[in-house]
Amino acid sequence: MIKWGIIGLGNISNKFINAIKEVDNSKVVAVSSLTKKKNSELIKNLNIEENFFFSNYDELLNCKDIDAVYIATLNNTHLDLAIKSIKAKKNILCEKPITLNFKEAEKIKKELVNSDITFSEAFAYRSHPQTKELCKIIDEKEIGDIHSLESSFGYNTKRINPNSRIFNKKLGGGAILDVGCYPTSLSLLIARIIKKDIDLNQFKLSNIKGNICETGVDDIAHADLTFDNKIVMKLNTSIRKHMINSCIIKGTKGKIVISSPWNPEKRSFFEVYTDQRYYKKFVNSDYSVYASQIDMFAKKIQNKNLKDTMMEIDESLVNMRILDEWSKGLSK
Repeated sequence: MIKWGIIGLGNISNKFINAIKEVDNSKVVAVSSLTKKKNSELIKNLNIEENFFFSNYDELLNCKDIDAVYIATLNNTHLDLAIKSIKAKKNILCEKPITLNFKEAEKIKKELVNSDITFSEAFAYRSHPQTKELCKIIDEKEIGDIHSLESSFGYNTKRINPNSRIFNKKLGGGAILDVGCYPTSLSLLIARIIKKDIDLNQFKLSNIKGNICETGVDDIAHADLTFDNKIVMKLNTSIRKHMINSCIIKGTKGKIVISSPWNPEKRSFFEVYTDQRYYKKFVNSDYSVYASQIDMFAKKIQNKNLKDTMMEIDESLVNMRILDEWSKGLSK
C-alpha cells in the first residue's frame, strides 16, 4: 500500500482524492494546504486523522508515514516543492507542467541523479489503457508507416481575467504551458514508438503562429514539430477558443482518429481506418483516467523495472525544451 501526501488543494486535487478511492494499492494519509478551511472540509471525506492535515508544506514532507507526494500547487511552485520532496526522499507525482521552463526542469533532474526516487509528470491520459492500445496498433504498423500527426487541446475562457493564473505569466499561465503540453507530450510518446532509438532532443519547430494577449501570455498557438524521422506533428492549443481536442495519426495504409485523447472514459474508443477496413477500437478500463495514473504510479514505486507509458524526467526535459521554443517563437 502506497501512502500519499497531497500538496495543494485546488480543483485538480479534488479529482485525485476522488480517484484514489477506486484503487486498492494507494491511500491518502496526509494533506497540506495553506488554507485551513479547505483542510477542515476534507477531514470528513478522507477519513484522515486531524494531525495529518498540515497548513505548511514542509511539515507534510517531514512526515515519515508518507511514501509519495502529489504536487498540485501553482506552476511557479513546482520546482521548489519537487526539490524539497526529493531531499525528503519522497516519490513524486508532479502536476504538469513540471516547471516554468527547461532550466528549472534541469534542476529537478540534477537532484534526482543517483536517487532511488520514482518521479513522473502527471499526464493522466498516458496511464489509461486507451493510450496503451493506441501505441500497440502503431507499433504493429496496422496503418503502415506514420507520416503525420495532428493534435489539439483548447478551451474558451470567454474573457481575459488578469487575476487568473491562466493569464498570469509569472504563475506559468498561457495556453502552451497550460494545455499545449498535452499535444507535445503525445508527440514524444508516438515518436518513440515509431523509432525506438530516436534522439528526442533532435527536434525542430516551424510554422509557429498564434497570439499574445494583453496580459503577456499566449492565448492561442500553433506549430509544426518534427524529429529526426521527419514526421510532421502539428500542434494546436488555446485558452480563448474551443478546439476539437482530438488527435489524428496518418500512415501509409490508413489513419487513427482519437476523439478523446486527453480524458478518456472507463469505456472509450478510437477509430481505425485502413485500406482494408474501418472499425472502432473499444477499450475498457477498470479505473477512471486519474485512478489509472495513481494505480500505475504506485506500481512503478513497487517495481522499479516496470515498463509503462508515464512521463519520466528525461522526457519531461525534452517536453519543456519544446514548450520553451514554442513560446519564444511566438513572442518574436
